[in-house]
Amino acid sequence: MLVRDAMSTMVLTIGPAHTLRQAARLMSARHVGAAIVLDADTSGLGILTERDLLVSVGAGQDPDLETAGAHTTTDVVFAAPSWTLEDAAQAMAHGGFRHLIVLDEQGEPVGVVSVRDIIRCWAPSRRHPAALAG
Repeated sequence: MLVRDAMSTMVLTIGPAHTLRQAARLMSARHVGAAIVLDADTSGLGILTERDLLVSVGAGQDPDLETAGAHTTTDVVFAAPSWTLEDAAQAMAHGGFRHLIVLDEQGEPVGVVSVRDIIRCWAPSRRHPAALAG
């Protein structure tokens, strides 16, 4: 199975000036665990994850004052839609992260693949407990 089969195409893109509270609200509303941070000044892509929000709040920082740009990971490993899920899982395990931004051939973000996406593809279908008993 390939990354294109598992990735979420619901890509949330925010700017570095968004506050962490704004980012959290947008991520929550869209049911995503990461936002792509696009800095128009540098033409760079980064990623802000649930973990980044948690670390900031846990450190006592004010989510209304802290910006996404200050908490964005910019040293990002990108995936291609044609990668296998094994390739994606290996990159995540090696890098110690849970999300990969997926870029098309032109370098544009087309999705995000997460550990959860990979598990969903690899895990057997959930069956109702009554079905397991019979």
